[in-house]
Amino acid sequence: MAEQHTPRSLIVSLYGAYGRLPDGAPMPVAELIRLLAVLGVDAPSVRSSVSRLKRRGLLLPGRTADGAAGYALSDDARMLLEDGDRRIYARAEPDLSDGWVLAVFSVPEAERYKRHLLRSRLARLGFGTAAPGVWIAPARLYEETRHTLERLDLAAYVDLFRGDHLGFAPTAEAVARWWDLPSIAKLHEQFLDAHEPVLRTWSTTPGTPGTPGTPGTPGTPEEAYRAYLLALDSWRRLPYADPVLPLALLPENWPGTRSAEVFLALHERLHALGGEFVRV
Repeated sequence: MAEQHTPRSLIVSLYGAYGRLPDGAPMPVAELIRLLAVLGVDAPSVRSSVSRLKRRGLLLPGRTADGAAGYALSDDARMLLEDGDRRIYARAEPDLSDGWVLAVFSVPEAERYKRHLLRSRLARLGFGTAAPGVWIAPARLYEETRHTLERLDLAAYVDLFRGDHLGFAPTAEAVARWWDLPSIAKLHEQFLDAHEPVLRTWSTTPGTPGTPGTPGTPGTPEEAYRAYLLALDSWRRLPYADPVLPLALLPENWPGTRSAEVFLALHERLHALGGEFVRV
């Protein structure tokens, strides 16, 4: 199945990778259009998606130093990206030394739309369902969960707890109930199908000369930028769908380990080179 990259998602990925300027300066609209065109997004789609992100309070209009119209990240957007960095670029082996965080919520029937919002947001944060109204995730996700619930004005409906799983079923068996592991594994396999060949193309074979754009040899900054943004846009959803648990709790030959290795290798090879194209 071909990967789907929406213009709005690609814009978020672009800002996450290259748009967090130290002085908070806006990225010019003309640059957004140039950089998204490489990914197959036309100018009207860029403008429409930017408008939606502006309405959500994630992008703020402004002027660059030379007076060009542009958009900068809001404080909320910067917090979202910083929270995301801890997952997207994580290198440490996952562990449960801090236990689990439980989110227990109750929403009045008159506000049941918030119940749906809570469920969907907790799922997007990587929570599994332990019981009706009781959601569970590794405790390392507590801070990000708190930020998200406060930002969405949902904190009043939720109690958060931290603790250990003491039984009665083995934790690995319980994990298989709390999350749909086969579906998560399929997401990792799809990422590998799309991006592991890209890594092979960009991995230099020692002692084998070549020309840019061919297997075993790096290509141009533009090619690096395109390959990296597409990989990032695909990958950044996975550490949210997947709670990233210790391998002892997961099925054998779990594909998430390999997909993380592939993304991090692509990041090391392509991010800086792609940045040269962004700064042209």
